Amino acid sequence: MSFNKKFIQFLNKLPINLALIAFMAFCISKNSCGEPSLANTLAALKPGIVAVGTYMPKRNPKAVFLATGFAVGDGSLIVTNAHVVPDKIDNEHMEQLAVFYHKDNNDKAITAVAIAMDKEHDLAILKITEERLSPLKLGSVSSVREGQLYAFTGFPIGMVLGLYPVTHRGIVSAITPNVIPMIRAEQINAKILKRLQDPYNVFQLDATAYPGNSGSPLYDPDTGLVIGVINKVFVQESKENVLSKPSGISYAIPVNHVESLLKKAL
Repeated sequence: MSFNKKFIQFLNKLPINLALIAFMAFCISKNSCGEPSLANTLAALKPGIVAVGTYMPKRNPKAVFLATGFAVGDGSLIVTNAHVVPDKIDNEHMEQLAVFYHKDNNDKAITAVAIAMDKEHDLAILKITEERLSPLKLGSVSSVREGQLYAFTGFPIGMVLGLYPVTHRGIVSAITPNVIPMIRAEQINAKILKRLQDPYNVFQLDATAYPGNSGSPLYDPDTGLVIGVINKVFVQESKENVLSKPSGISYAIPVNHVESLLKKAL
């Protein structure tokens, strides 16, 4: 006999008032009453998740997508990956770094400035001044365990289908160093050699992320606390250098590195 059938039989033996209390307690413990937890969490987080790119008034298209980002702090700071921030901006033709999002049935663009960069952990902090977005809260990496389920939200194929962020779920399949030793010496390049000297752990996920997901927040579906930043390229090129074709494995940079960079930015 299944647990649910046994539980129903148990409820039938109780007075109606006690049965109602027991049923509500069961719903809360199993998160089975009302809307699913992830749906509620996602509704709260989406206003703070943005596309990151550049904007040039006389260019066609005016907006060029680079990655995903998310608001933190007072809502004026945007976290994303460092590798997606252009080394040079065409100021002569009024090109500007910008974030894009959908609000009140309109697509909006806000200019941004990179105020902090951590290329070692591939993280960047952008600053916006025109508006405050709904900030996401950072969690603790000490609570992350292999096998736990998390979600990430971003723009996997850019703004092709509009500014509507997409959500994926997956488990942390491994907590692993950001680089692995190469089997043969000829596989080692300068970047890999540098990372081998001082490796740090990253979260390996069994969910597939795409290049546009770079910078997406990895968060707890129940609490919405961010525990990592999706990284599609920077980590993969070092860990999967031996592969002729990229795998479906995805990675995330632990959020403690974001906290360190925020301290330098503020």
